[in-house]
Amino acid sequence: MPRNPELMRHNIEEMARALEGADAALIEEFLYTLLTPAEADEMAKRWALVKELSKGMAQRKIAEELGLSLCKITRGSRELKKEGSAFRALLGRLEK
Repeated sequence: MPRNPELMRHNIEEMARALEGADAALIEEFLYTLLTPAEADEMAKRWALVKELSKGMAQRKIAEELGLSLCKITRGSRELKKEGSAFRALLGRLEK
């Protein structure tokens, strides 16, 4: 089925508004309910790769440890380097 960028944007924005200020337990329950186990696993691996990149781990080591393609890891690396990176912002929230 083809992607619908407008539907995706609208619904992701709506979920973000609904989850704003929610406690971690509700957000966790929401994600596990919304995502299939495979989707949750993929999302968890992508977040793990972002954290490892931010610590300076080599991309090939991350690929080996998490079983991810170098393309996904390179994408994460590019996103981390962007000015105003959402990844950096969320990592900063964890450091508080």
